Amino acid sequence: MPTALAKKVARILLKNAGLGGRPATNHQHVVPHPEGWAVKGEGNERYTAIYDYQDDAIERAREIAQNYRADVIIHRKDGTIRDRISYG
Repeated sequence: MPTALAKKVARILLKNAGLGGRPATNHQHVVPHPEGWAVKGEGNERYTAIYDYQDDAIERAREIAQNYRADVIIHRKDGTIRDRISYG
């Protein structure tokens, strides 16, 4: 049975190899949502915020992306990508 230390080391090695944990980027996606538009960090399961209007979601995604020097990926209603803004 692996010890707690062995599990932690394995988790760190997987993360450093890009095989586990959160993604190495903080790209923000503006995606359609049943209640309007949502901001969702790349690789995250949960939404960061939900807005009635796409412009409001884009504004919030830009704020987050600028802080992390990441990208904003803007999706259309059908889910396809319509634009990408880079702050990296």
